[in-house]
Amino acid sequence: MKLLASLLFAAALTAPAFSTLAQEATPAPAAALEPVTAAKPDLAKGEASYATICAACHAADGNSVIPTQPKLAQQHPEYLIKQLQEFKSGKRANAIMVGFSALLSDADMKNIAYWVAAKPAKPGFAKEKDLVLLGERIYRGGIADRQVPACAGCHGPNGAGIPAQYPRLSGQHAEYGVAQLTGFRDGVRNNSLQMTQIAAKMNDREIKAVADYIAGLR
Repeated sequence: MKLLASLLFAAALTAPAFSTLAQEATPAPAAALEPVTAAKPDLAKGEASYATICAACHAADGNSVIPTQPKLAQQHPEYLIKQLQEFKSGKRANAIMVGFSALLSDADMKNIAYWVAAKPAKPGFAKEKDLVLLGERIYRGGIADRQVPACAGCHGPNGAGIPAQYPRLSGQHAEYGVAQLTGFRDGVRNNSLQMTQIAAKMNDREIKAVADYIAGLR
């Protein structure tokens, strides 16, 4: 009996120590951990970088007036960042843009993209009256016999696109649109398998019609 009592007394003394050690060894619940958040874009730095590197071709507010240079205003920032990264890596070939993108860090790209995305886009206009109906038909309904999907399915009925997935097209220069669709079709631009497969089924007239219709979307 004395031996049993001694053992129980010893257990009572050591139990708190074991309990404390167990608590210290138990990891903190996930909810208690500090969340990791991505750094916010610095719009002031974005504006400064844009003015130095981009404005000459894309205009001070992102509404390019040069038909062969795309409008960037109100474009989804995630899309712009992706394109800049792919210019820099060489995945998207462009002799001019590979040089400019090489000057930019990932933070610079993010700052620029979010700054210019906040600029309101100015509307564009369709010019080819004899092609606009064909362009509208393809944009809204595709080309069924060649399994060309409607552009509106990904880029929206008014060309607004879907953030982080599909770019805004509304009001984009027709000349630029023609160059990109032709580039996809001919393998010059190969950073989108989906667009390469679609453009491969379109002829010059259809590409021109769609690009011109897009220029007038708003």
